[in-house]
Amino acid sequence: MLNPTEKPFLHTDGPAVMATGLVHRVRQPLTPGPHPTVVMLHGRSGDEDVMWVFAQALPPTWLLLAPRGIKVDPDGGYAWHPRTPDEWPCLYEFGEAVTAVTHFIHALPQQYNADPNHIYLMGFSQGAATAYALAMTYPRLIKGIAGLVGFVPEACDAAVQIQALDGLPIFMAVGTSDPLIPYARAQMCAQTLRTTGANLTYHEYATGHKLNAQGMRDLQAWWQHQHEQFAND
Repeated sequence: MLNPTEKPFLHTDGPAVMATGLVHRVRQPLTPGPHPTVVMLHGRSGDEDVMWVFAQALPPTWLLLAPRGIKVDPDGGYAWHPRTPDEWPCLYEFGEAVTAVTHFIHALPQQYNADPNHIYLMGFSQGAATAYALAMTYPRLIKGIAGLVGFVPEACDAAVQIQALDGLPIFMAVGTSDPLIPYARAQMCAQTLRTTGANLTYHEYATGHKLNAQGMRDLQAWWQHQHEQFAND
């Protein structure tokens, strides 16, 4: 179990940051490892604190980490990619973010006793796009993705052609009134994930750029299913 009285610990320097390459918060289970692990990627203008609202949907015995984005965002906080208005970045433009998060993931088994065969990503908005980009670049590195009101990078034809996400479990949440990720684009992104071979669990909600109460329940159910699959591996 996770310690219910323990606030996720912030590492801004020291050995943990040297090993992982990123400032991050971590909440470690009290149970012995290796631990199934979720790396939570915030959206633009976020930081390592904002994703913990979704921790309530996650299995209570898993290792949870939230790294800080690699770019200082001009609107405050941090970002994974310096997106400009009306521009949808291509897959290759996420290269720096993918490299940073990949390095972070590779450090987790030694640093936190993460199970290297059961590392998942959960991203919000631009964090979801970063998660999709990483999976398309390194298809076997992660075990699943929860993408919350995010988007799929442009120019991922090569990943589509080889069906790079073959069987990868993905939870995709879409807000039908989202002013930042238009509904039509979200539909196109869902189709792209399907054509890459992902095992897509798609949900849409009558809401904006957020996850509503029903979305949280659906997310929790999806994570519970992943936990059951882990227990059976």
